Amino acid sequence: MDMRIFHVKSNKTLPIHEGSILIASPLLHNYHFTRSVILMVAHDSDGSVGLTMNKRFSARYTLNMMVPDLKDAAAIPVFSGGPMERDNLFFIHTLSSLEGSIPLGYGLYLNGDFESIKKYILDGQPMEGHIRFFAGYSGWEYGQLQQEIEEDAWIIGQSNPLNFLKNQSANFWKNCMNDLGNPYRMWAKYPQFPSLN
Repeated sequence: MDMRIFHVKSNKTLPIHEGSILIASPLLHNYHFTRSVILMVAHDSDGSVGLTMNKRFSARYTLNMMVPDLKDAAAIPVFSGGPMERDNLFFIHTLSSLEGSIPLGYGLYLNGDFESIKKYILDGQPMEGHIRFFAGYSGWEYGQLQQEIEEDAWIIGQSNPLNFLKNQSANFWKNCMNDLGNPYRMWAKYPQFPSLN
């Protein structure tokens, strides 16, 4: 048997840029990043910043709990963007005219004028498929992410980031791996806890 099938190799598709997608190797067992899918929002000489797309907090957090002006609006979930600075709020969206937004490519934007966002919400504008909120972010010092990719901890994804604005199933990581085709499709089936099989 060819034992190389038991070693997940990164596709090492560089350079990383805003809008790139990182998919955790199935063998990455870091508490914060196991089976994570991360959307990169900054990558420069200061380091790298991304938002984890498929992690929820153990307790349910909503924007309404965090922003008193929105207490009477419909409940809006806040996802865990990563382990760093969880008291900071971030959002990605498709609102190209929102002042102060940072373009990420693919028709996707980061942050912007929050007063306008509050008005958007209170006016009853659509949220699903248009805006997602995160507390915290995932970050790496300069060169750290490249080293982790070289060590096969991360695979560069090919999914359309606009899909990240939709509700995601428990199979989100697996679906992103499947999008890469073979051999990653095989690794999408790798059990999270092999010892339990």
